[in-house]
Amino acid sequence: MRSLLVIKRIIDVIGSLVAIVLFMPLFLITALCIVIEDGWPVLYVQSRIGINGRVFNFYKFRSMRRDADRIKEELMKQNESKDGVIFKMKHDPRVTRVGRFIRRFSIDETPQFFNVLAGDLSLVGPRPPIPSEVAQYTLADRKRLHVKPGLTCLWQVEGRSEIPFDQQVHLDMEYIHSRSLWTDIRIMFRTIPAVLLGRGAY
Repeated sequence: MRSLLVIKRIIDVIGSLVAIVLFMPLFLITALCIVIEDGWPVLYVQSRIGINGRVFNFYKFRSMRRDADRIKEELMKQNESKDGVIFKMKHDPRVTRVGRFIRRFSIDETPQFFNVLAGDLSLVGPRPPIPSEVAQYTLADRKRLHVKPGLTCLWQVEGRSEIPFDQQVHLDMEYIHSRSLWTDIRIMFRTIPAVLLGRGAY
């Protein structure tokens, strides 16, 4: 298992460095579009829970209005997630026009390659939850925190936001119990068409 973690880290560092270099023009164009439509800041920084409950700063391109967190409280009654642990709203009024586009093709997630380089994330692993979600976890759900979270995961290639929370947990546990380099490679390759098609992204 230790050798697997070492190899995963080497792949994470090389993969994130290559992605950052390749995506630099996309970073600049996206930042410019966000500023033109809704001003600063360009990035949305959020506290997320990583391996063994460690809190870290999670980076995304801002896809919502600047007052999105305040408005969220007013929208909680319209939460489309039946389990109530996570917040889902297909036609969220807080999302900007640029935000809808960059969310559809996961461009908003690309700054997380810097999280991968820093060691907060791996390229593949369960997506990192926010503290309020973890507070509602059962003991079984908390097993997701036993491994380093990732940029992409099994449920993201299966349907992303269309996957209910309990099924997300099931798929994450399936990954944790069967993880290998081959599994990671397979998920990374499946991520490409999932992103291009935009299935389940909102």
